Amino acid sequence: MVGPNGNESSATHFILIGLPGWERAQFWLAFPLCSLYLIAVLGNLTIIYIVRTEHSLHEPMYIFLCMLSGIDVLISTSSMPKMMAIFWFNSTTIQFDACLVQMFAIHSLSGMESTVLLAMAFDRYVAICHPFRHATVLTLPRVAKIGMAAVVRGAALMAPLPIFIKRLPFCRSNILSHSYCLHQDVMKLACADIRVNIIYGLIVIISAIGLDSLLISFSYLLILKTVLGLTREAQAKAFGTCVSHVCAVFTFYVPFIGLSMVHRFGKRHDSLLPVIMANIYLLVPPVLNPIVYGVKTKQIRQRILRLLHVTTQTSGT
Repeated sequence: MVGPNGNESSATHFILIGLPGWERAQFWLAFPLCSLYLIAVLGNLTIIYIVRTEHSLHEPMYIFLCMLSGIDVLISTSSMPKMMAIFWFNSTTIQFDACLVQMFAIHSLSGMESTVLLAMAFDRYVAICHPFRHATVLTLPRVAKIGMAAVVRGAALMAPLPIFIKRLPFCRSNILSHSYCLHQDVMKLACADIRVNIIYGLIVIISAIGLDSLLISFSYLLILKTVLGLTREAQAKAFGTCVSHVCAVFTFYVPFIGLSMVHRFGKRHDSLLPVIMANIYLLVPPVLNPIVYGVKTKQIRQRILRLLHVTTQTSGT
């Protein structure tokens, strides 16, 4: 931004425009978005409650699912309340430091989710390819250490991003093209060399998201090789345990990769495509994951039905 003498000045705040060109419709669009957010929070908190209270679910696969649900709650909550404030109350201003905090939270939680999805793929690989070693390889203390490693890895990889943004001078527009703060979006407003930001962003994507997706793909190739040698009944059972995780992988990586490609190769203009993709990236996986796991996982489905039955009986008395 420009100071009173036309010199470069530091940013004090940014403007989040929401959905460019749809300003009049934003008020009504906020209602379905808010409903999806509430479904995401309620669904993921239900998964966490069920896994925590049902002792038969204290296994690596369900503990990793519990971690995934916790991350989904946090990542949707980091953006949706501000988005609702933009759509309903036209509260488009976000302070510079608040923007950095939101940016760090979104990117670090994304890194944590990628790590947990990789851990879940490793769990499926050991359970299917080396079933007799599963209990000794993935003990509960080791699962807890993997969860801590996911948190540390996500936070450590994204910690430099706010520092790289804070060192930049801003003399252009302070209007961001999304409903929340993204590193790719903020750095484009700087009036200085942003090659360090671009290079580090590429390093993070390749070393985290790229490596994780590659290892997940490799684990499923090994799983597929093992499953093809089993009987049809065993094949159906093995594939059944992987369907939910495969859906979670696709709903996370496809929007993330698509959003990254649009920011990297698309032109900066008021286009709805990157905005819609950004909203899908943060909202659709938290909504779909508990639904998919609730439908496809027998133990969780039965527990949810019991909860609904008890709730119905309580309300009827």
